[in-house]
Amino acid sequence: MKIIIKLFMITLPLIALAKEATVEQLFSVQTVKVKKEVRSERIKNYGYVTMDQSRMYDISPRFGGYVVTLNADKIYKKVKKGQALATVYSPEVFKAKDEYLNTYNYTKKRQNKEMLESAKLKLQLLGIDNKEIKNIIKNKKASPNTTIYSPVDGYVFIKGIEKGSAFKAKQQLFRIVNLDEVWVEVKLFEEDRARLSTTSNYELSFKGIDKIYKTSSKFLYPHLDPNIATLTLRLSVKNTSNALFPGMYTTIISLKDEETQLVLPTTAVIRKNATHYVFMVGEYEGEYEPLEVDVKMLDANNYAIIDGLNEGDEVVNNALFMMDSDAQINSLY
Repeated sequence: MKIIIKLFMITLPLIALAKEATVEQLFSVQTVKVKKEVRSERIKNYGYVTMDQSRMYDISPRFGGYVVTLNADKIYKKVKKGQALATVYSPEVFKAKDEYLNTYNYTKKRQNKEMLESAKLKLQLLGIDNKEIKNIIKNKKASPNTTIYSPVDGYVFIKGIEKGSAFKAKQQLFRIVNLDEVWVEVKLFEEDRARLSTTSNYELSFKGIDKIYKTSSKFLYPHLDPNIATLTLRLSVKNTSNALFPGMYTTIISLKDEETQLVLPTTAVIRKNATHYVFMVGEYEGEYEPLEVDVKMLDANNYAIIDGLNEGDEVVNNALFMMDSDAQINSLY
């Protein structure tokens, strides 16, 4: 059976009785066609930002000494690669510099390349910057002070000295963390592991940040937390603007591998008694027929059509409650 939406009006006495006035549509019925789209199932999880451990740099000199000048004087200070972190005095380094200069002066008169290279290697093994080694020869003077430079752009996450501090060899003076790329760790239940093989892309959103971050780089930790029976999935996320910081919480949308699906907006589908229906456009104008369909929710605005419709089929997209009432009155379902 089909619903025919018509409004019959009483004709006025002066109009010929044989002519019946009708209005085809009682209300504006908008329709939509079933479309074929490349879509992916979206699954929501939550996680938090951590530091990429491969971008953490500990600065622990191979010599002991005293802090003369402290440039990286605050925790979380942003530094550039090659920027001076501190100037220190080390008796051991000063002695090695002096030996290198004396060796250079000696080998100018008596060629001995191996001796000069050995003296230079001693400075290199102490971790002295090549620029500073060159300045010894250039200035013909061994400076008692040595500069410690940042090996990378980043932030000072650990500062283990103060101005005037003494330090020992191998003592950690700084930890510099580069945040151009960060990790996001996501907790997953064991049953979620099966879908990882069919999920390649992830979208991450953060409170207060409009940008949606995307990544496909992932790694599943080979360890299960027995207390809460969860696995940890690690995502690597580009963060060149440094807007993301360790500790921030994030919402992660897992996008299962894309597949071609038939799609209708949720406004075109009505649910009654655990069954979904649409109203198909009939052969004649103003005719609509309820049709049972099998659907799956894609997102808040769209259904994927599993069965019951084909691409190009036209259905009602609004006023479904009026269609539903009419169908019930006529006992169509």
